[in-house]
Amino acid sequence: MYKFIKIRGFRILATSALFTLLFANPNAFAQTASPASSVAPANTANQPKLAVVLNSGEATVSLIDMPTRQVIKTIPVGKEPHHLMITPDQKTLLIANAAGNDVALMNPTTGELTGRIPNIIDPYQIGYSPNNKWFVANGNRLDRVDIYAADGANLKLAKTVKLAKTPSHIAFTADSKIAFITLQDSNELAAIDLETQNVLWVMPTGKVPAGLWMTPGDQYLLVGITGEDNVQVIDWKNRKEVKRISTGKGAHNFRPLGDKKHVFVSNRIASTISLINMQTLEKVGDITGLPAGPDDMEITPDGKTLWVTLRFSKKVGVIDIPTMKLVTVIPVGKSPHGVFFAPRAGWE
Repeated sequence: MYKFIKIRGFRILATSALFTLLFANPNAFAQTASPASSVAPANTANQPKLAVVLNSGEATVSLIDMPTRQVIKTIPVGKEPHHLMITPDQKTLLIANAAGNDVALMNPTTGELTGRIPNIIDPYQIGYSPNNKWFVANGNRLDRVDIYAADGANLKLAKTVKLAKTPSHIAFTADSKIAFITLQDSNELAAIDLETQNVLWVMPTGKVPAGLWMTPGDQYLLVGITGEDNVQVIDWKNRKEVKRISTGKGAHNFRPLGDKKHVFVSNRIASTISLINMQTLEKVGDITGLPAGPDDMEITPDGKTLWVTLRFSKKVGVIDIPTMKLVTVIPVGKSPHGVFFAPRAGWE
């Protein structure tokens, strides 16, 4: 058996405003756009070689040779693969097939399928709590959340929690006591006590909440409001909105830069990616001019390159982070969603 982990859903010059911000003082670029000051440079020999992209609209996976940026193989994997993540031992890639009701297992280095875990029902997004004690599977089409007790690789269903419409993304508190779930079609955020598997509370959000990100110290929850043009900042301890950060239409998913200060958010309808300072809760820049539908993102271990799936364009974009410029696009399959490679920059 295997341990499981988390992770569904759904033009490039830095703006003059961003450059003004970056170069207002000599250290601004390193603090805001470049992770060089906080992410250790990676050994060239330790750079990722293979990128895995899920084509959720055609039940396949595209394998990309990263040095040449060419698709080298496309393989069938299961119905509606949306998200993927590595196991805690870093040896197996988990591919959640939402309509296939299973999880495919892949060697992350070779791209070889090594097995399949059946009867994981509607795994739109899946995730381990930080202490790996609990495993959560969101049933997006079935309006349910399945919570498993995890003992190493063994999972035992603790409870199925029925929620309102369309459970989507997941975030956890650092102490693994609470799981937060966005409910896309009822415009709500739910909090679940993992020890008791009971719903603690449900609060309203903006229209079509999707991606979730917890700021350092578990201070605020950031919610991508896909039905609007902003990220909602929520003081979850007091169940109240703090502010809205305007980013772009279709604010959807998050990927931290790795410096514990900044996080990217993809704006699917605006076809932009915004950079947010988690300390000031302000947008500090935009990457514009992207092909349609930027969605999931991943960052190389040196912190210099951002890969993003372009959901509506059948492409993957490669962005140079220091210059905030699109380097290239790579054609893949229909409705590309999750993207993964190892090693990668830290999720902090």
